[in-house]
Amino acid sequence: MRPPLAALPVLLILVAGITVFAVGSDTDRGIPEAVLSSQQHIAEDGAVALEAAVDESVSDLQGAAAHFRGTKSQPADKMLTMLDQAYRKWRGTAVVDLSTRRLLAARGEDVPLGKVDLRGMPANPPPRLVHGDSGVIRLLVFATLTQGGRQELLVASQSLKVPSINVDKGHTLHVVDRDGVTLTSAGPEAGTDRAKAVASVAVREAVGKGPSDTAAAGGFDGPSGSFVGPEEGNTRIAAGYAGVTGGLGTAARPSGALGLTVVTTVRTDRASAGTGDLRRALLAAGVLLALAAGVSAALWGLLQRPVLRLRLEASRLGRGELTGPVPVPRFGEPARVGAALEALRLQLRGESGQSQETAKKRWRRSLSLPGTRTGRRRLGLSTVLVICLFALLAWSASMLMTLGRTWPHTAAVVPRLLSEDQRQRTETAADGVRRGINEGYADLTHVAGVIDGARPEGMREVLDDSLEKHGRYRALYVVDGSGEILVRAGGDPQTPKKLRVTPGVVQTNTSGKEPVIAAVVPQPAQHAASKAERRYVVGEFKVQYLLSLLARPGLGSVWLVDSAQRVIASNKGFVAFGQVSDDRLRVPMETARIGQGSSVQLLGWRNPAVAAVVPFKENRGVASALGWQVASIRPMFWIGLPEYEAQRRIMLVGLLGLTTGALCLGWLYIVVVRPLREVARYAEALADGDRRTVVYPRYHDEVGSLARSLELIRQRLPLVDARSTPRPADEPPASTPAGS
Repeated sequence: MRPPLAALPVLLILVAGITVFAVGSDTDRGIPEAVLSSQQHIAEDGAVALEAAVDESVSDLQGAAAHFRGTKSQPADKMLTMLDQAYRKWRGTAVVDLSTRRLLAARGEDVPLGKVDLRGMPANPPPRLVHGDSGVIRLLVFATLTQGGRQELLVASQSLKVPSINVDKGHTLHVVDRDGVTLTSAGPEAGTDRAKAVASVAVREAVGKGPSDTAAAGGFDGPSGSFVGPEEGNTRIAAGYAGVTGGLGTAARPSGALGLTVVTTVRTDRASAGTGDLRRALLAAGVLLALAAGVSAALWGLLQRPVLRLRLEASRLGRGELTGPVPVPRFGEPARVGAALEALRLQLRGESGQSQETAKKRWRRSLSLPGTRTGRRRLGLSTVLVICLFALLAWSASMLMTLGRTWPHTAAVVPRLLSEDQRQRTETAADGVRRGINEGYADLTHVAGVIDGARPEGMREVLDDSLEKHGRYRALYVVDGSGEILVRAGGDPQTPKKLRVTPGVVQTNTSGKEPVIAAVVPQPAQHAASKAERRYVVGEFKVQYLLSLLARPGLGSVWLVDSAQRVIASNKGFVAFGQVSDDRLRVPMETARIGQGSSVQLLGWRNPAVAAVVPFKENRGVASALGWQVASIRPMFWIGLPEYEAQRRIMLVGLLGLTTGALCLGWLYIVVVRPLREVARYAEALADGDRRTVVYPRYHDEVGSLARSLELIRQRLPLVDARSTPRPADEPPASTPAGS
């Protein structure tokens, strides 16, 4: 009995202290944690996009070199022409004879080969960053192949920039190397000394960190973080950074060799002082302390003290000490037990006739309420526990109800910066999906040029190689002008014959278990005698590939929908071609569809969220013709804004008070009140003449000790009954046991 009765006031005092600390704390946080984490996520998005662009460029060039090796010897000019027709991302390409280091052919802008040592070049060397003659930094990717007994080197150059990231007027984006030197930047403060200093600090932070702990959970797999930059007036700089590691261990990719770090900065106003309310906290803590004192006093006076006294009285009667009367408590189960013990004391004294009947009437009267008929039970200790729990529940409910009165308006709390960041990150996700589809179409364009005129065995080899190197396809196949399959690799084709000969990217179904998105590329027209004889390369994209482009930490729930707002993919689980599960997105999606532009809105009041809808941009490759949208929604209550943190602290102390009361009072009911009720029932039956029922203590505590004493009394009562029963005249007197 003592542990729960002692734990209840101690825990309530602890909750009162937590209330003062959690609800009354009022600190200046500078920049909200939500803003810092948002910058970190933007930097991670940039690092992922940059890593994917570099790795894709290396994979495309090396895949093209592998295809050239698998065909008959190709002239250098023809190889570059085929590359230029398939891929438009390289600013310049070149072919070099490695044995003589002589330039065999070149396309586009001059490739800065003089900045690269071509001697001892390994097979498929990693990409490199070089400074051109004009000071512009170029990314060079390489691929080696052997033709006609000589080793050749394919080289492609492109600008170093972060794709898929649109820098608005508030953000500044930097790409820096491992030495902290800014390689490229964009934004209002790009190129300033302050911005370069912040970027250098970010590189030092990234170098000192290991891989992110969120990698195992599907998050960013490299070093990332955020920090607060220098202060200037009423504004401060929030910075986020993410390293381009190119994967870990055996899964390392070529981009990791560059040692790049993406840094994003934004200037934001200092947050106002914390949102704690010390006056409310002290008032709530004072009320809780008063409740703790009242509940503890009630339980001590109505439960603990009566039970302890009854335990002593029962033990006295069990030892045979019957002189003094048993004091009967005035309430509940202790009153019932006390009245029964007094009746049992009289019976043990051997009082018979009118005295025994009087004793029974006394304990039966003690069970009746004043002014009511005999036999109606008093209110028990369960009622006391319910009242105490209700008092503590009322305090907890009052704390939780303050959430409704002090709930901040979403538009007043959520900085516009976070809304713009949500829109920007959703644009990044949409652009990533669009680029992935466009890159797949470019790969198929290159495959169509390589297999032109090849035998079926050669075509199958090229398809198998492309399917293995690119994880975006579920099936690759070549069809004739009527849509009949000539050669295929991968899974079973799902695209109807009519659509297999329609160039472009098309969504082939609007119902079924899984969306089917196919890219169709015809062979070069000059190599086909007629349109009917032309061949087509068809690639069907994996839905899992699209899911991987949508899964970004901190973006919330993301959906990829088609032109009719049917779900194609989602990072939160989805039913293919169903509706978006959050109805609040319907209006923003329709607004974006009609206006053909990005839409961002603050939604809700009780359940605030920020939503963004971004359609595929027009004239950005073949994927734009799909008319798809990317929609995202992120709940605001659980992000690190001071106003919502204050609400969560109020909720915490309310739940702590409720849990403490329910735990301790439930403990008392199970361990004390319920066993005491059974003991009272047994004591009444024993006083009413039941000598056969044996009581067993449930716990070795005060109530258990009371039960054991009642069992001793039960064992003594038959002897008293035998002595008080009149003997027949011819029956000899019964012998008395020794020690009685």
